[in-house]
Amino acid sequence: MRRTLDAPGPLAESRAVVIPHGAPSQVAAALAGAGVIRAPIIFRAAALLTGAAAHLQAAELAFPAHASLRTVLAVLRQGRPVTHRLTIPEGLTAAQIARLLDRTEALTGETPLPQEGAVLPQTYAYDYASPRAALLARAEVAMRVALARAWDGRAADLPLDDPQQLLTLASLIERETARPEERAHIAAVFVNRLRRGMRLQSDPTVAYAATGGASTAERDLTRSALALPNPYNTYRITGLPPGPIDSPGLASLEAAAHPAASDDLYFVADGTGGHVFARTLEEHDRNVARWRASEGRAAAP
Repeated sequence: MRRTLDAPGPLAESRAVVIPHGAPSQVAAALAGAGVIRAPIIFRAAALLTGAAAHLQAAELAFPAHASLRTVLAVLRQGRPVTHRLTIPEGLTAAQIARLLDRTEALTGETPLPQEGAVLPQTYAYDYASPRAALLARAEVAMRVALARAWDGRAADLPLDDPQQLLTLASLIERETARPEERAHIAAVFVNRLRRGMRLQSDPTVAYAATGGASTAERDLTRSALALPNPYNTYRITGLPPGPIDSPGLASLEAAAHPAASDDLYFVADGTGGHVFARTLEEHDRNVARWRASEGRAAAP
């Protein structure tokens, strides 16, 4: 029997197998179907003789290549379930996050549509067959904790009334730049405009208004889109939109809570993925002209 227990198994390479709830015969069938064991009847006998039959886990478990029956039984009794991971990127809308969870394998059930900005973008670990709703709930709790921490530690005299406004500001920052070093500077521009009662004129809010949050695409915004009468269109409204336009990450929450020290009121793309900032409209107009010229050169054959 010892030789049978310790003989190398048929599995050519390590593999994760979903072990069902049920009798040893059902477990044996799953293992044989996955190529982990050769003979289900020998597995059942080994499980009974070693006293393992009453302690077999129902989970997704990882079996090493050529696992012996002894090793297989040890994994079934003591092995940790396989850990899956889902990364929710920064800047996705609620609709995009719901679609991401819908497409994620090893999760089960329906995906509730979260409120905009309610999910903290980061990587979440989960086990096979975890409910999508449960993972989403964890991500929502994580955002509530992060937002409360950012609000409690915010700089003094921010022109923001409550944590939801901080979240909304962070969502604009998230969509405006992918460069970490620019976030606090862009936050300063928005805060300076809020203090002066200027419109924020943020292109991502126009894209959000035009698509209803279905997309974050901002290229080729039309004049009609910029003129769209929508409470999220910051070319038409004064102040912040009524809520977030995406789920910002921790860095954007921190930038919203601690803007840079700057008098700048404007920024425009510099053609390299970053932005050029300006304090006056005249300086900004020159920056815009240079950006348009560089865009024209890039488009030329």
